[in-house]
Amino acid sequence: MADADVHEGDLVLEVGAGLGSLTVPLAEAGCRVLAVEVDRGLANALREVVAPYPNVRIEVADAMRLDWPSMLGAGRWSMVSNLPYNVSVPLVLKLLETAPAIDRYVVMVQREVGERLVAGPGAEGYGAVSIRVAYHADARVVRRVPADVFWPRPKIDSVLVRLEPRAPAVDVDRGALFAVVNEGFAERRKTMANALRRLGLDPASATGVLRSAGLDPSARAEQLGLDGFARITETMLERGWTP
Repeated sequence: MADADVHEGDLVLEVGAGLGSLTVPLAEAGCRVLAVEVDRGLANALREVVAPYPNVRIEVADAMRLDWPSMLGAGRWSMVSNLPYNVSVPLVLKLLETAPAIDRYVVMVQREVGERLVAGPGAEGYGAVSIRVAYHADARVVRRVPADVFWPRPKIDSVLVRLEPRAPAVDVDRGALFAVVNEGFAERRKTMANALRRLGLDPASATGVLRSAGLDPSARAEQLGLDGFARITETMLERGWTP
């Protein structure tokens, strides 16, 4: 449990608890564990596995549909999970946006997914997901986890990712910002000038916005960090653009 850095009495959320391979060590460390599992069959088996641990509560539910503020309450939580690959990105984004009670995340995800979560400008996996994470949190890959440590052996490697939520890194209307981000990455390798035209600006206005934001009109979304997107958004809003 060294990577998770949890201690006795900590409130820990585990999503995708399965048969308890992570739940049991968390419980033995003295954590108060909320184990969420969508599969009722697995949840029944999990109840038997964790029966000796009164500090584990099992919730049979779809994590994407839960009301997280109500579920977590007023306490401060850590999320420690081996996330199901099919929901890892939307779930992490949902929790970052709707679950301020979670102070930190230590999650195992598919390697390509982890690289997308932490990627910066110019990296292969960099995209709109990377920007959304950077808006809400500091993120880094803690370590790689090779496929051969699992049984049955998956076809892909995994990574352990740590995210530490904080106040938004830029002060700009979030809806407008992500409208610009999403359009910027909608057609990769096209310029941001093209993206701004798709958002309703004429060519001269698109070029003017980028220059006023201190950016080259030929810049592409893959080259811009969160701050660059924020400057574009602020400039467009100042000029009367409505998302």
